[in-house]
Amino acid sequence: MKYGIALFPSKKLQDQANSFRMRYDSHYALIPPHITIKEPFEMSEEELPSFVQTMSQIAEKAEPIFIDIYKVDTFYPQSHTIFFKIREHETLTYLYEALHTKPFLSNEKYGFIPHVTIGQDLSSQEHADVLGQLKMHRIEHQETIARMQLLYQLENGSWTVDETFRLGKGV
Repeated sequence: MKYGIALFPSKKLQDQANSFRMRYDSHYALIPPHITIKEPFEMSEEELPSFVQTMSQIAEKAEPIFIDIYKVDTFYPQSHTIFFKIREHETLTYLYEALHTKPFLSNEKYGFIPHVTIGQDLSSQEHADVLGQLKMHRIEHQETIARMQLLYQLENGSWTVDETFRLGKGV
């Protein structure tokens, strides 16, 4: 089965991201706005209990994640994805690194660029037009996220939460 690990921001940020996603993101109906901490990976049902136990240990050691969104950016020319860019922060970096070292496999295609996707699978022309418009929007948002989610993918391509982990001790 295919799994992934993500952080879901507040409803306020999700609503703001969705105001763009409903028009510009082909995955709008498949998953709510999120911050991907671990790209999709395959795992068997037998491996799941041990994986969940290790995630619980990591979550307990991690602090809640501080995010600071400060601009709209793109992965162009690698892809036509447009996103809210998140400043690097030690709480986010710690969690990412903990989930990409043994016993976890490192499966990312690119380096870690914290973000919330607001547009993807756009044509070249549409990407240029939309990016130009969105870069004129002032985006500033800060919050702390206290939970991470282990997700799995359904047959229709949508993602659903398998398990939620509170970050930090007794938070």
